[in-house]
Order: sequence, then structure tokens, then C-alpha cells
Amino acid sequence: MRYAALLTALLLIAVSVTAQDLTRKAAAQKAPVALVHATVHPVSGDVIDDGYVLFDGGRITEVGKSAGKMFAGTVQVIDVTGKHVYPGLIDPNTSLGLLEIGAVRATDDFNEVGGITPEVRAAVAVNPDSTLIPVTRSNGILTVAVLPSGGTIAGRASILRLDGWTWETMAVRADAGLVVRWPLPRPIRARWMDETDEEQMKKARRARHRVREAFERAKAYLAARDADPSTPLDLRWEAMRGVLQGVDGKRQRVFIHAQDYDQIVPAVAFCAEHELKAVIVGGRDAHLCAALLKRHDVGVILNGTFRMPKRNDSDYDEIFTLPARLEAAGVRWCMSSGSRASNVRNLPYAAALAVAYGLDPDVALRAMTLRTAQVLGIDDTLGSLDVGKSATLIVTDGNPLEMTTHVERAWIDGREIDLRNKQTELRDKYREKYRQLGLLPDQG
Repeated sequence: MRYAALLTALLLIAVSVTAQDLTRKAAAQKAPVALVHATVHPVSGDVIDDGYVLFDGGRITEVGKSAGKMFAGTVQVIDVTGKHVYPGLIDPNTSLGLLEIGAVRATDDFNEVGGITPEVRAAVAVNPDSTLIPVTRSNGILTVAVLPSGGTIAGRASILRLDGWTWETMAVRADAGLVVRWPLPRPIRARWMDETDEEQMKKARRARHRVREAFERAKAYLAARDADPSTPLDLRWEAMRGVLQGVDGKRQRVFIHAQDYDQIVPAVAFCAEHELKAVIVGGRDAHLCAALLKRHDVGVILNGTFRMPKRNDSDYDEIFTLPARLEAAGVRWCMSSGSRASNVRNLPYAAALAVAYGLDPDVALRAMTLRTAQVLGIDDTLGSLDVGKSATLIVTDGNPLEMTTHVERAWIDGREIDLRNKQTELRDKYREKYRQLGLLPDQG
């Protein structure tokens, strides 16, 4: 049986090695491109009917009305009459590139050994040839935040564009902030839990102490290092400089995984005490402390809407209506797919379900584009179709919130990317099979 188990493991590893994206990465933009006669959705402003978007060198240079507009002969003009142009969608909470096949340990690299590992950066472990990347971008998600998830201080988040030969070419921001998993405030009493309440609470108290101790040590180290540059370098605490002192005058985010009210409140209080720029990831009870979140300008990343209600006596639509309730309360929030890797492509439908339960459709679109960019701190380059921003955009035949909508073309930093993936290749393969067998009509 041991030999059988070993053989199975080797086969799984072999499958994981061969299961890689075989599409070519896009080349740099060589000439200006104009998308004309489209319905343009800048997100930051009003919809432009019969509009155009002109981009060059990977940046948007003009956005306006197509009527009467003339372009220089060097511009590649693409007529997209009847289509829609949107900024590329952004998922702010994923493990893309760090996780391929959950059952194969060799393909999982999102959980670092150790409980306090602020020196870990997600980007350096990302596999640019993951087959999940082209599947994700084929539905319009062109940028993602990749968050490590192991330990109490798990490491640093990275923001990636979903095209590139290496993690360096994919990185929008290799270091986007620190990821902290706030300890649970009470014991779990589920059937699978094999620890007593006392054991769980002891672990929680120890974890809270370790978080506080880590930040205090980092502050002391940075003060000593600034006072005396000959102080020995410690990568763990040096990695926290961005959240404690800032980079180029700007504080980096602290992404805190917290779902319950009594997780969120002490997490926000801790960040206020240390003057940290906090973002709550999860936030299932965020509506219960909306005033606190608004007062401290804490952003919230919701983990999708494809989840069950929290408690047995909760309303059935508790999760579906949460985005609308946060919006009404004035909380700064955005939407993630709720799927860390394989189903990140379903991000638009997570937002669409919230629309079905009261959220304004325009707000839902912003929650996947400009609002997400603001929460992540990248709204200076991404999230809307504004002059000077990255030409990261999609052309669709309808609203991305609709499941029947197709993303027909896409550009990342002005580079048109290949929207094929293993699923479209399998679709075409078996359509051809049944066409040859006479079970499908010949489409010429």
C-alpha cells in the first residue's frame, strides 16, 4: 500500500508539472490603439455613448465621443460598434499563482512555515504559468491582489497584472502591505474541533500577544536602525517598515482577516493605537460596526456572496444584502470573488447577486474596479478609464454582471492579451469532434 500511495503521489506531481499555461505572453504595445464607436464606461464618470478610448505606450491618452474624431495614420483604429469598453476588473483577495491543485502539496505555496513571517512576499512564489490565470482573465479579471494566508502575520500582499513571463513583469506592486490573521475571540464548537474551549482560548491569547509583540519589536528595531545604521539588519522587522513608517511618504496597508464583530473592533482599535492604515478582509459583521469603520476610514474587502448565513437564526439573504447595507452606511468596501484561486473568474457574479438584493448596479461595477483600486491603494494607475491611467481594459458584448456577457478582447498596459485557456481549447476540441461525427452542424 505504501508503494501504491507513493506512485499516486508521483503521478499527481507529474500532472501538476505538465498542467501549465501554454499561451504566449503579450508583447509590449508598439503603436497607438483607438477603440471607436463603443459604449465607454469610465466608472469615474458618466457613460459615453458612441465613445472612443485611445491609448499609447500602455497608458490612456484620450477618452471621448467618436463623432467627428479623426486619428493620425499611425493609430490602429479598431471599430467596436455595439460593444462596451470597461476597465479591467480587480479581485482584491486571491491565492492565484500560489495554489494550483489543492490535493497536491507541491503546487501549494500560500502558507509559509512559522507564525510570524512579515518578511515573506507573495509575488516571489507566484507561478506565471498557472493554468488558473488565463481562465480568470478570460472573464475580465485582469488584476488581482495575492495574499499569503499562513500564520498570524502571514507575510506581505502583492498586486499582480495577469500577464507576464516572470513575477517581476507581473507585479504592479510586489509589496502592497502586511497580512495579519486576527485571532478568534471565542472558541469554536463544531463537530470537527478536537480542542477544548480552554485550549482554544489559550492559543488565541498567545496569538494576540504575538501580534502586539511583533509590532512593538518592529518599532524598536526601526528606531534603533534609524538612529544607528550600523545596527544589524533584521529582515523580519525591516519588512514592516512600510506599514509603520511608510514608503515614499505613504503608509502601506495592513490587511487584517477578521469576520466577527468582536474580531473587527479590537483589530481596528489596535490599528488606531499604532496609527496603521487598516483594511478588513472578510468583514461578515462589518455592518454591526459601520460607524467605527467609517470613523477610522477602514476599508472592507468582502469575501463574495456565495456563502451561507452566519447563524442559524440569520436571515437567508444576510450575505446577499451586506454590500447594500455597507453602502448605505457609508463604509468604504469592495468585492472579491470569495474563491481564492480556481473560481476567481466568478467575481462579476458575486457582485451581481448583491445587485439582485438591492445594490445599485453602478456601485457593483465600482466595487470591482475603482473602489477596489482605492482600497488597495492603486487608484492612481488602475480602476477607471481616465487619461494617464494604465490601458488595462476589456471589450464586452454586454454588462460584465450578466452571465451571458462575453469578454471579446482585453488589453493589459496596452498589450492585447490572448483570451484562450484550457477550457476554451477543450470546448473547441470537442465541438470539432461532434461536428466531424455529424452531431453538430458544420459552421464552415
